[in-house]
Amino acid sequence: MVVGDGMRIAFAGVAVGSLIALWSGRWLAPLLFEQSPADPVVFGVVAGVLLLVATMASAIPALRATRVSPTVALRTE
Repeated sequence: MVVGDGMRIAFAGVAVGSLIALWSGRWLAPLLFEQSPADPVVFGVVAGVLLLVATMASAIPALRATRVSPTVALRTE
């Protein structure tokens, strides 16, 4: 459940960020050296890396939380 919520936010962020990057690419085109501002390979690699990092950032705390006994967790609150 925690990983699913984190991934939902990550997918939304990647989608919005990709749209903004495509929209602002026309202003960045003069700064790029022999590269298209809408290169699908670059967009795919960057989106994949961001989603991998988001998966790890959601999964590691979720896995650590499963190792704690529920009674111990409730007593600490």
